[in-house]
Amino acid sequence: MLAGEFRKGVTFEFEGAVYRVVDFMHVKPGKGSAFVRTTLKNVITGKNLERTFNPNEKVEEAQITVQEMQYLYAEGDMYTFMDTETYEQVELSKEQIEDTLPYLKDNMLVKVLSYKGNVFGVEPPTFVELEVTYTEPGIKGATATGTTKPATVETGAIFNVPIFVEIGDRIRIDTRTGSYMERC
Repeated sequence: MLAGEFRKGVTFEFEGAVYRVVDFMHVKPGKGSAFVRTTLKNVITGKNLERTFNPNEKVEEAQITVQEMQYLYAEGDMYTFMDTETYEQVELSKEQIEDTLPYLKDNMLVKVLSYKGNVFGVEPPTFVELEVTYTEPGIKGATATGTTKPATVETGAIFNVPIFVEIGDRIRIDTRTGSYMERC
């Protein structure tokens, strides 16, 4: 795979370790050649690394095992997931699934990611429906503008939503971008 093909979530082997792309930006300066600026996360240690790649630089894609599991419960900073076929349970720390926490609800089916038997993360469904538990009241008649307001959802996360969304509404969130999609 070429560095110019990087996207969020891509996992690859680099300098003897396995990294996941957390963020990336293709940069084309006025002078000089283009490059890809990345923020990478070591899937085993959890440490972040800032690295710049030439878009034509080749990296070896890592073979990641994806297993569908059900989120059961949290106890302290540990989160428990269960394989619905074998009933085998896996515990992951808050640090391992930090990016997923805003979307994680009890009994939700998620993809548990592992590399050579080491579980390193969880991938939520692409879209999740969450109930709004708190938001300021909207202004009557202000539905035509692109104005947004913060809304707290059942998971405790805060998302920007249109002004017409009220407490008790169910909203659909895109987990790839963390953005509001629609009212359900």
